[in-house]
Amino acid sequence: MHSSIVQTPAQFRLSRAHRIEAAGAGIVQWSIVLLLLFFGALKWTAAEADAIAPFIVNSPALRWIGLVFGRQGASEFIGVLELSIAILMALRRWAPRLAMVGGFLGTVMFLTTLSFIVTTPGIGDGAAFLMKDLTLLGGALWTAGEAWMAVERQTVGLQS
Repeated sequence: MHSSIVQTPAQFRLSRAHRIEAAGAGIVQWSIVLLLLFFGALKWTAAEADAIAPFIVNSPALRWIGLVFGRQGASEFIGVLELSIAILMALRRWAPRLAMVGGFLGTVMFLTTLSFIVTTPGIGDGAAFLMKDLTLLGGALWTAGEAWMAVERQTVGLQS
């Protein structure tokens, strides 16, 4: 029997490099989801509402949330956004279009949180804490792009 019949064609095997890349992608996507779930849930605590209040009141983009909902309500409003984005991104395997939306919403959210570095007076050590959002911004944008490519592949597959 000819060996090519027994062996799996190279194009169907995943190289080690591809498996490592896929593992890294999964870690990035799921770590963003877990962080958003964790911090989103914390928004219902008074301590977290107090911690984010200086960012909200000094942010031109978010000041209105505090005025409309109050300190705790603003925190919970942001918590709902974070939990919603986490859920959308978690749906990647089953609904890439929703994950794409989640990735873009996450991108806007992390750009907003990074803006606190320049809008919050006397931020001090808070700036170092917010710098993690630069990595999360990259992950959210990558998630949006990766999910968008999956949507395009589905669309091409449907047209064939």
